[in-house]
This record gives sequence, structure tokens and C-alpha cells, in this order.
Amino acid sequence: MSTLALLVILLLVLVGLMVVGVLGYAAHRHPALAQPIGVALAGAAVLAATVAAIVAVGA
Repeated sequence: MSTLALLVILLLVLVGLMVVGVLGYAAHRHPALAQPIGVALAGAAVLAATVAAIVAVGA
């Protein structure tokens, strides 16, 4: 993989972790939205799927 692809994946992971944190925080502050753990895990699963797709394309 090129350095650019690795940088893109790193930035995607960092932004994705922030999004997962925001989802967990929002669900924690407003329990009617969803269970906090479920929302954060769903966001993490989407992040993992996106990174896997990028790695598959780059390989």
C-alpha cells in the first residue's frame, strides 16, 4: 500500500473514533434514542467495514 493510502486510513480511523464517541455520548445523554453501547458498537462496525473495503481495494 502506498503512503497516501495509509494516511487516508489513519485519518479515517481517527475521524471514525470521534464519530463513535459522539454517537455514544449522544445516546448516553438522550437514552430514548438508543442504548449507548449498541449505538457506539454500530458506529464501530461501520468504521471497520469501511476500512476493510479500503484495504481490499488497495491490496
